[in-house]
Amino acid sequence: MEKPPTGPLKGIRVLDLTRVLAGPTCTQMLGDLGAEIIKIERPEAGDDTRGFAPPFVPNTKESAYFVGVNRNKKSITVDIAKPEGQAIIQRLLESCDILAENFKVGALAKYGLGWEQLSAKYPRLIYCSITGFGQTGPYAPRPGYDALIQAMGGVMSLTGDPDGSPQKVGVPVADLFAGLYGCIGILAALQHRNATGQGQQIDIGMLDTHVAWLANQGMNYLATGENPPRLGNQHPNIAPYQEFPTKDGYIILAVGNDPTFERFCRAFGQEHLLADERFASNPKRVANRQAVTDTLTPVMRSRTTAEWIDQLEALKIGCGPINTLEQVFADPHVQARGMVVEMPHASGETVKVIANPVKLSATPPDYRSPPPLLGQHTAEVFSELLGMGEAEIADLKARGIV
Repeated sequence: MEKPPTGPLKGIRVLDLTRVLAGPTCTQMLGDLGAEIIKIERPEAGDDTRGFAPPFVPNTKESAYFVGVNRNKKSITVDIAKPEGQAIIQRLLESCDILAENFKVGALAKYGLGWEQLSAKYPRLIYCSITGFGQTGPYAPRPGYDALIQAMGGVMSLTGDPDGSPQKVGVPVADLFAGLYGCIGILAALQHRNATGQGQQIDIGMLDTHVAWLANQGMNYLATGENPPRLGNQHPNIAPYQEFPTKDGYIILAVGNDPTFERFCRAFGQEHLLADERFASNPKRVANRQAVTDTLTPVMRSRTTAEWIDQLEALKIGCGPINTLEQVFADPHVQARGMVVEMPHASGETVKVIANPVKLSATPPDYRSPPPLLGQHTAEVFSELLGMGEAEIADLKARGIV
């Protein structure tokens, strides 16, 4: 039996018309914070990510991909292409605070479920739309995909070896950032509604959010008009701040300022570098980054990774190993921070999920229900929210509406 919500969004109900990753990331965050999430899925098929496998969660038919972003949600099946399905969505909205969707621009309007159609009927409704390119602009009709956005948004031009090809980030950051920005927008809109009683639409474009998190590299371009080069694992504004080979592997060395560089040099027999004009300050080291790399590489190869970490940490110099995921999840700090949660699943198995990283002292994230089976809560939601009886629900199922 699902535990009652305890988070700061307790009492908030979300109608979740999102699928794949960006939208489900947004709504899972809301669910972790206590909101009730009613996930609308296609009858028989469900969210596309249910089929994004292997791998499956052990001893279940659930893809690891789907399980990763769909906890704290109730799954109901509704065919919104049918008038009866559209009517069900409208009835559910009478008791919902938020509608989240990531359909193509204009797609939901075909079913009478667009923002313009719903806002007059439900003036308190917060309507969050997450698309590849937003609701306006010349690219608005285009579909958005993570790799496409990473390419168009510039991050691929910044990622990879200087002499190699552009590289995307190893996880779908364009999707994830769009989802998190969507969640931030929803929280702001809730605050506004609490003050005024007025809902609003939140227009999240994946390309917009991608441009927003170009951060220092985007600002480097705006300041100079020059395209930043690919630097591999080096930092565009700090040196040395990169990976180095050690006697038995690799390490990240992060020397964030001049006093730290001086401390490094004095501790490891490199005092002579302090008298070298090329190393005199961080701007000089950045301008001479190849000399910094060439000079420090043999030094870093003189010790093992573990030896470096012990000695550098004692000197409060930034460093760390380059971990595999096995090493990440075995890391004592990651474990101490509770970054893996085990949840009982409807299959009878226990599933592991990655925890919410937001640590709230009074209202911590809530892990009350595991990722649902397809349509697991259809009868429950229809009965509780719509007052439907078993015969009516059975008739809808027989006609393929749910």
